[in-house]
Amino acid sequence: MRSLLLAVLAALAAGDAPAPVRYQIESITSKVLVVHEQVERRAARGEAAAAGDTIRTGWFGRAVVAVPAAAARFEIYSRTEAVLAGPEPGVLITVHKGVLKASFDTLLGTGDRLVSTPGALLAVRGTRYGVDVAADGTATLAVFEGTVEVRSRIAGTPPLLVPAGAQCAFSPHLAPRREAMPREWTEQGWRGASSAQSRPDGAGGGSPPQQSPRGPGARGGGGRG
Repeated sequence: MRSLLLAVLAALAAGDAPAPVRYQIESITSKVLVVHEQVERRAARGEAAAAGDTIRTGWFGRAVVAVPAAAARFEIYSRTEAVLAGPEPGVLITVHKGVLKASFDTLLGTGDRLVSTPGALLAVRGTRYGVDVAADGTATLAVFEGTVEVRSRIAGTPPLLVPAGAQCAFSPHLAPRREAMPREWTEQGWRGASSAQSRPDGAGGGSPPQQSPRGPGARGGGGRG
C-alpha cells in the first residue's frame, strides 16, 4: 500500500511539473554556432534547440530564435553570446554580451516572460524592444512598442517602467536610468546603441566594422567569426 501511495504521489508531481521550453532556430545568416552539452557546432536553419544551449554569432552572423509556447521571438545579432533560458524562473534567454531584438505577442496568463542580462531582468506582457549588452555588463535598452519593466539586480532598487520611445541604461553597478530615445533609433534601423557601424540590412562585407566610441553600446569582442 505504501509503495502504491508513493507511486501515485510521484505521478501527480510529474503531472504538475512544467513542460520544458522548446526553441526553434528559424533562420541564420553567416556563421552561427550552437553549444549543446559542451559540444560546439554550426547551427542549421529550422533545427530545434534546448534550454541551456549557447548561441554564438560571428562578425556577420545572425539568428532568429522562436519560442512558440511563449509567443516570443529573438533576433540575435553579430558578435553576440546568449544562452537559451536561465537560472531564474520565467527567463527565456540570457544575453551575456552583444545585441538582441525581442518581440512578444500578447499572451494570456500571469507568468513572466523574461530576458536576463548581467545588470537586470527585462519583463514584458507584449512588446518589442532591443537591448545591447557590453562585455562589462553595461546595457542600453530601446523600447519600440509597449512597455518594459527593468528589474535591476542592485539590491533595494525598485523596478523601472520604460515605455515606447524611451531608452534605458543600466549595469550590475548602475541603477536603471530612463530618457528619450534618439529619433534615429527606429525599430527597422536599430542595430544596438552603436548601430551606425552596421549596414541597414544587417549584412556585412570586407573588413570587420570599427568599434564605435558611442556610449554603452561599444563593446569588446563577441562571437567567433
